[in-house]
Amino acid sequence: MNKRIENLVEKLKENKIDNLLITDPYAIFYFIGKWYEPGERLVLLNVSKDSQVILYVNKLFPTEDLGVELKWHDDTDNPLKDVIKDIKGTVGIDKKMPAMFLLPLIKETDCEFVEGSHLVDYLRGRKDSEEIEKMINASIANDKAMAKMEEKLSEGLTEEEMTKYLKSVYEDLGSKEFSFDPIIAYGANGANPHHTNDSSLPKDGDSIVVDMGCILDDYCSDMTRTFFYKSVPEESKKVYETVLAANLAGIAAVKPGNKLSDVDKAARKVIEDAGYGEYFTHRTGHFIGLETHDKGDVSSTNDAIIEVGNIFSVEPGIYLPGKVGVRIEDLVLVTEDGCKVLNNYNKEITIVG
Repeated sequence: MNKRIENLVEKLKENKIDNLLITDPYAIFYFIGKWYEPGERLVLLNVSKDSQVILYVNKLFPTEDLGVELKWHDDTDNPLKDVIKDIKGTVGIDKKMPAMFLLPLIKETDCEFVEGSHLVDYLRGRKDSEEIEKMINASIANDKAMAKMEEKLSEGLTEEEMTKYLKSVYEDLGSKEFSFDPIIAYGANGANPHHTNDSSLPKDGDSIVVDMGCILDDYCSDMTRTFFYKSVPEESKKVYETVLAANLAGIAAVKPGNKLSDVDKAARKVIEDAGYGEYFTHRTGHFIGLETHDKGDVSSTNDAIIEVGNIFSVEPGIYLPGKVGVRIEDLVLVTEDGCKVLNNYNKEITIVG
C-alpha cells in the first residue's frame, strides 16, 4: 500500500468512514497511478478503513498489477454486484460518481452514504515531494514558453495565430496539451477575464494579456503576464503598477498558518486603495495540480488555513471595460517559512512590437 493510500486510510479512521468509493479519474490516478476514461462504464476504487483496496474495472480497460485487488466485470454484468458485497456501515461517495451507479447502491444496501470527496481533496491539496518536483518542472517550461510568446508578440499576429504558435512552443518543450484554453487578449478584449481568442490584431497602446499553461508529466502549469504593444498609455501604466503591487502583496501574505482569505485581502486592498476595487471582479487564486483548478480557492470567503505543500495561484487583475485589462499571475508553493514562487518570468512593465 503506497503512502497516499496510507494517508487516506488514516483520514477514513479519523472520520469514522468504513469505505470510500472513488470514481473521479483524477483521484484514481492520484492514488494508483493509472489513467482511465471510463465513459458510461464503471471504474471504481474502494478504499476501506481496514486498509483493503479494491479496483472494480470493466474488462475493456487493460489493467496491469497496480498493487491493489482487481475485480473485473464486463458489459453484460451488473457492474455493482461486487461493490454491494464489499461495502458496509458508513460509505463515502466522491463528487464524480454518476447517479446511475449511486442510486442503485443506495437502494440495494443498508449503508449510510456520506460525501467523502473532501478527504481526497485535502490530501491532493498538500503536494508531496514527487508532485512538487513535477509542478516546478511544469512552471519552468511555462517560463520558457512565455519568453517565446513575448518575442513572437512583436510580429503583430492575431490572437488566434498566437494561440496556434503557443501550441507548437509547448510541443517543443515536451508537452502536447494545454492545461486550459489559453487567453491571448488585446486591448479592450483583456477587460474580459475569460476572453475567447479571436481574429483581433494588436493596436498601438493595447495591453496584451497572456494567460497560459501546459500539462507536463501529468501536472499543470498556469501563469499570466501582461505586455503592451508599442507604447503604454498613462492610465494603463497606473493600472499595471497597481496590479503588480497587488500580486506582490498577495504573495507576501502566503505563509503557513495564515488564512487563504488573508491572501485575497492583501491583494484586494492594494487595488481598492488605488480606486480600482470595483474592477477586480474575481477571486485572487485557485489551487492547482493534476487539474488546473484543483479543489480550493483564494477568496475573501475561504478562511481555510494555509498549509505547507499547498500550491495555488495569486492572480489579481483590473479590468476597465472597453479600455484595458491587466492580470499578473504566479503559482506559489507554501514552505515552512513562507512560500516559493514557481514562476520566475519578468513582471516589470514590458513593451513589445
